[in-house]
Amino acid sequence: MATAPSKTFLITGVSSGLGRAFAEGALAAGHRVVGTVRREDDGKTFAALAADRAYPLVLDVTDYDSIPAVVADAEQRAGSIDVLVNNAGYGHEGVLEESSMDDLQRQFAANVFGPVAMMKAVLPGMRERRRGHIVNVTSMGGFITMPGISFYCGSKFALEGISETLGKEVAAFGIRVTALAPGQFRTDWAGRSMDRTPRSIGDYDAVMDPIRAARQAKSGNQPGDPAKAAQALLELVDAANPPVRLFLGGDALGLVEQKLDSMRTELAAWETLSRSTGFTA
Repeated sequence: MATAPSKTFLITGVSSGLGRAFAEGALAAGHRVVGTVRREDDGKTFAALAADRAYPLVLDVTDYDSIPAVVADAEQRAGSIDVLVNNAGYGHEGVLEESSMDDLQRQFAANVFGPVAMMKAVLPGMRERRRGHIVNVTSMGGFITMPGISFYCGSKFALEGISETLGKEVAAFGIRVTALAPGQFRTDWAGRSMDRTPRSIGDYDAVMDPIRAARQAKSGNQPGDPAKAAQALLELVDAANPPVRLFLGGDALGLVEQKLDSMRTELAAWETLSRSTGFTA
């Protein structure tokens, strides 16, 4: 059987977590990986994974003005970008009323505006070549919601909507766009990597305190295997007709199915009112 040709991946946030797993999986499969990190030392560690195919670049995705030059450097060093994986980002935990507008702006800067800037930087080349795949790492929290992470869910809902719309805009150019939505994976997302707003309003104790305690207790014991997520990514980018959205993990699928059932029930219950707003002939 013929071996699939190697690709050049650009993956943001490869220092740890799913980003590191995605990079390691792609390198193990023989691909070239440009990985962005925020610290020089992390770049050295990443380069050591595969001296001739792992290319670290220092980048903060919220420094939008620097992104075009970083992408140009990536393509000069590793070749034209075949796959962009927008993975860099973080989770903010906090009741909306207790959280600041600065918290919201930082969350969207990292989880939405940075990925959009990355997409804008790679699209001209992909469009010229008439091929490419953009994978935006969203979350099951980009479709289902949970109390205490409204800013995070909002950012992932936004990225899901942008991904789906962009896919329709660029399909004719041979460019595919997929929102990759993981459930709970065994990374540090819910540990030291999460930004937590301090509690201040007692009325929310009954809702928020158990959720925060359970999330912290589960950190490091999540059901998802990052290495298997990496294999799913490789299968995704090799697919002839990749999906618009791919959920990863049985927990994600279960919660999504519950929401879809709830939505159908609510649509049916309010169908008459929904249809009542048109002009009467």
